[in-house]
Amino acid sequence: MPEETDSLRCHGMRDLLPQQMLLYRRVEEDFARVCASWGYSEVRTPTIEYLHLFTAAGTLSPQMLGRVYSFLDWDGWSGERVVLRPDATIPAARLYVENLPQGAPARFFYVQNVFRFAVGDESREDWQCGVELIGNPSPTGDVELILLGKAVLESFGLGDVQVGLSHAGLVRAVLAETGLKPEEQALSYDRLLDGDLTVLEEIEARLPQLRAPLHLLFDVKGGAEPYLRGLRDAFGATVPAIAAALDELITVSATLNRLGCPHEIQTTLVRNFEYYTGPVFEFRAAGCRMGSGGRYDQLVALVGSDAGVPASGFALSIEEIVSHLQSSPIAEARSQRWFVETDGRDAAALAEAFAAAGGLRALGKSVAIALAGASSGRRVLAVRRRDDAFAYVLRIADTADATFDTLDAALSALKVAAP
Repeated sequence: MPEETDSLRCHGMRDLLPQQMLLYRRVEEDFARVCASWGYSEVRTPTIEYLHLFTAAGTLSPQMLGRVYSFLDWDGWSGERVVLRPDATIPAARLYVENLPQGAPARFFYVQNVFRFAVGDESREDWQCGVELIGNPSPTGDVELILLGKAVLESFGLGDVQVGLSHAGLVRAVLAETGLKPEEQALSYDRLLDGDLTVLEEIEARLPQLRAPLHLLFDVKGGAEPYLRGLRDAFGATVPAIAAALDELITVSATLNRLGCPHEIQTTLVRNFEYYTGPVFEFRAAGCRMGSGGRYDQLVALVGSDAGVPASGFALSIEEIVSHLQSSPIAEARSQRWFVETDGRDAAALAEAFAAAGGLRALGKSVAIALAGASSGRRVLAVRRRDDAFAYVLRIADTADATFDTLDAALSALKVAAP
């Protein structure tokens, strides 16, 4: 096998082996089951989309646009610039605009990959479990998605799920008051996310009218309503646009409190916040960030709707979830698999082995064919030549072999002997 440095696998891409796929499928199936129970329907969008879908009116942040895989898709003598899907929410908004009556409520979920360039061997293909709730305004839609995301993660048995809550309008309102250009505002926000609090002094220098230090807004993780109301009192008069955002956030927080859903207010929460317009949130479990989402009321109109449609959504990282799942499903799946042993050189015995495998599958078993003596499974049905007939030998775990004259007799005994 070649060394890692000589691998034919592209940088940033991952092979998923059978053991990993068992866990990936578990995540996908549990995710789909929970979403369906909340009234969501599955959709899928193309892997390749037009580049202008993501550049129109700033639907995707400049930082993200710099990481897309873009190429020219020739069509006769003309061509159109296309990309490998770098984001799943924007194509879902396009799907809604092009296929559903405008303004009609829609609940979508999907399992899709997104492609974003990364340095070195960092992941460039990420698999996501995503949800989009279109046509449901704040705060109803925001509360629903937070509770749904929490329910999904809890279904995986990851332990306590923590919810972080914020509002895109908080940071946007403060930065807009500074007079900085949009790209400078985005850069300042990213610096805050990276922990560079010196940017607060730069902002305060541009806003001498502030009555309270900005660190109250940016570097403190607060509890809930009392903290938010305090921020409103401190900044509402000098940054008027912040008041509406805080009012929305207070309503969402109060509703979650009444529903017994603990959460923490975190002003700087979501990167690449260009299309977010309202409450944003993230989910953490097992000490790691599992996913995030938020409200994007302007996005549907940006991709082609005649009118604004309220919308929100979230995405969870399948890779992050899988990395914290126990390996028991793998062991269980292996232990439950059956093997049918046969002599591969004998056409009649080989045909009988496949018939036996079919009988086992009809009982709901997972079955593989193996050459005689080659399987190491704990559940084996061996088909052995006996003159012009066959014998059928059941070997289950550590019990003694049981031999039968007919396949029907072996399968009947199996119904009683093993699950």
